[in-house]
Amino acid sequence: MFKHLVRVLVTIQGLLFFIPMAYAQSTILDLPRASQHAVVTQRIGITDVSINYHRPLVNKRKIWGSVVPYGDVWRAGANENTTIAFSDPVNIEGKTLPKGTYGLHMIPGENEWTVIFSRNSTSWGSFTYDQKEDALRVAVKPQSAEFHEALTYDFDDVKPDSSTVTLRWEKVAVPFKVAVNLNDVVQQSLNQQLRGLSQYTWFGWDDAATYLVDNKGNLDEALKYSNKSIENEERYENLFTKSRILDAMGRKDEATAAQNKALAKANAIQLHTYARQLQNEGKQAEAITIFRDNAKKNPDQWIVHVGLSRMYSAQGDFANASKEMNTAITTAPDTQKQPLQSLAKRLQAKEDINK
Repeated sequence: MFKHLVRVLVTIQGLLFFIPMAYAQSTILDLPRASQHAVVTQRIGITDVSINYHRPLVNKRKIWGSVVPYGDVWRAGANENTTIAFSDPVNIEGKTLPKGTYGLHMIPGENEWTVIFSRNSTSWGSFTYDQKEDALRVAVKPQSAEFHEALTYDFDDVKPDSSTVTLRWEKVAVPFKVAVNLNDVVQQSLNQQLRGLSQYTWFGWDDAATYLVDNKGNLDEALKYSNKSIENEERYENLFTKSRILDAMGRKDEATAAQNKALAKANAIQLHTYARQLQNEGKQAEAITIFRDNAKKNPDQWIVHVGLSRMYSAQGDFANASKEMNTAITTAPDTQKQPLQSLAKRLQAKEDINK
């Protein structure tokens, strides 16, 4: 057994002779390496993409077509396999790839590169690469780039559902796009998350329902989540979410009933916030109705006077708007007084504070 281990170590040491080194490396000790280890991770939606690699240096060498020959499978880094891991299924350049950890190899070319995702991710370099273990191959175009002494992987063009992974070394950049089916991934994740402690809260179900309606997801699932939230505790927030879902489903009368029920439960700040939302949507008349309702329901709340000030400002009645704002300032929390005073100055100058 000992003799076999020695043979293995000698063989590995022999492979190391082909790697230019500024200082000695060890096959069994943790010592500094010429090609240093790096890990880079990007979250796309809720999917984690991680690249684990070693960073060789140019070190005044000719890299492409020499140190890294054209047409040969290359480890896309140094030392052990470069690996790339996906926590969910992804699309690489439009082709599907299951979640998992893959050995990342490349075949460089002057005008086209092949990017390889191998099911074998635990080898040393590409010396034992076997095409039969490929999970996916994609063809990409290399690009000219600014000089990079150390090989680098970056995540570029980050979007909600995609990013471009780019290898940069010497004066070459090799990009490939990673995308996720965001709504499907989130929906599957929500189904699992809502089997945990979050199922016993109103806000866990409401957060899930809100995400789906905000992102045009499965509305039937969103309504189910909303109803679950209401079963746990009926509140302004989840009733309002339900009204939004019903409205998106075209069930207008039910949506109005749910909204009215929500507004009946709303506190002064929630009513004010809803009125401001209506103003931002250009629904000034509806906003004024809510400001007035809030004043009848909560006449002693400082935020109500802010709402009335906004209402009068929208109508061009700056005298009453200033009066209401000054009333709000006298009773507002200290943290709110300065921003309210700024609004009061605008009203004195007869400037509409809703714009």
